[in-house]
Amino acid sequence: MAVQFRDYYETLGVPKTASSDEIRSAFRKLARKHHPDVAKDKKAAEEKFKEINEAYEVLGDPEKRKQYDQLGADWNRPGGFQPPPQWGAQPSEGGFYQWGGDGGGVQFEFGGTGFSDFFEAFFGGGRGRSAFGGFGGRQATAERGADVEADIMVTLEEALHGSTRTVSLRRAGSNKVETYQVKIPRGVHEGQRIRLAGQGEAGVRGGKSGDLFLRVRLARHPDFSVEGSDLIHEVKIEPWRAVLGSELLVPTLEGNVRLKIPPGTQGGQRFRLRERGLPGVSGNRGDLFVDVQINVPKKLTEREREIWRELAKVHGG
Repeated sequence: MAVQFRDYYETLGVPKTASSDEIRSAFRKLARKHHPDVAKDKKAAEEKFKEINEAYEVLGDPEKRKQYDQLGADWNRPGGFQPPPQWGAQPSEGGFYQWGGDGGGVQFEFGGTGFSDFFEAFFGGGRGRSAFGGFGGRQATAERGADVEADIMVTLEEALHGSTRTVSLRRAGSNKVETYQVKIPRGVHEGQRIRLAGQGEAGVRGGKSGDLFLRVRLARHPDFSVEGSDLIHEVKIEPWRAVLGSELLVPTLEGNVRLKIPPGTQGGQRFRLRERGLPGVSGNRGDLFVDVQINVPKKLTEREREIWRELAKVHGG
């Protein structure tokens, strides 16, 4: 099966001219709508959530977006999708793609990782990695099989609690689909590799098989960004709530909690909710930080203007 092009702009519902802020806003809106924890049809929501995340993984990164935009109209030419020459990716039998010009390398399709074949081919880590000489190396003395790598999308909820995922792999030239039960450990972090020993390419002349590595990419969340094992949540409040003090309902990975905002809160002030983040290397949980921004109203009624003028007079303005 040939690699199918993914229209990431259509997925997020934005034009190709959209700004970074517009792309981020569209992602957050869709991610909240289709987050599995809130959608009625959880299975359908999970698939949609992965599609939205994949699109934002590319369009939310300036370099990846630039590379993606190089495709232009050439993706749909007769004979199937062809990458731009500068990408260095060459098609092989069955619609697989390989890197390097010597015809070597491992070609395969993954399933269950949360990323499409299109993403893996051009933006992921889905390539064979030889234990002797790097990607695509062919050496007569090599006995151990090549390692195989791919990216796996892990939600923050999975990183918090751990989970088990079914991942499939099909090698070029084979109709056989190999299925693996992959344990996502609690506290897994961005960039961590999950190793399935002996599940890579078969060795030669009786050599050992290589390993299968799944590199973790934490799914983007509409409410949180991740800093190590800490979570960051941004919230905008009205000026009077900052002046007089207030109480906020703050989302966490385990439900909403109440946070008191003291009188005189300043824009950019950060509040800490202990142990509401992700598990760290030690097993202890990180914190959730709430960053407060003041949402200054852009439109005022005449009565509101009078009130602000009175306040200005009181303070000598």
